[in-house]
Amino acid sequence: MFEKIIVIGCSGSGKSTFARSLNELTGLPLHHLDMIWHKPDKTNVSRDEFDQRLNDIIKSDRWIIDGNYQRTLDIRLQACDTVFLLDYPLDVCLDGARSRVGKKRLDMPWVETEFDSEFKQWILDFPSKNLPLIYDALENYADKNIVVFKSREQASKYLDELRKKLSD
Repeated sequence: MFEKIIVIGCSGSGKSTFARSLNELTGLPLHHLDMIWHKPDKTNVSRDEFDQRLNDIIKSDRWIIDGNYQRTLDIRLQACDTVFLLDYPLDVCLDGARSRVGKKRLDMPWVETEFDSEFKQWILDFPSKNLPLIYDALENYADKNIVVFKSREQASKYLDELRKKLSD
């Protein structure tokens, strides 16, 4: 099956939710890149510290890594055996990001109090700026198990099928 998984896609697409479901089904340790990068006081760790913590995770035998972080995507692609890309419509991602404002999350060290304009713009730019880079990177890893979902329904169906397969 799989032992080393990355879950990538636009903010608000539900990467963390999907990754948690995979964690519950497989028992693979789950790591959220936002929890590694961000500190509770809304500052960030240094790039060196982030890279070291990511490398420590990658060296382990089994994991799920949730998060985009384009700068380190290639490192994660080299190390993983399976990629789940949540390539959802922009409105789904915007709604997803809006819906989590004010809610405590396991994948973020603080509660977002607003859907700020800079973050919204990052989501709006994702399909034209980041997504093509992700697809270009994936072309270099044809040996990996790459699963692309175009809707939440596709992802849910996959998880349901995996649940059935694992329970047999």
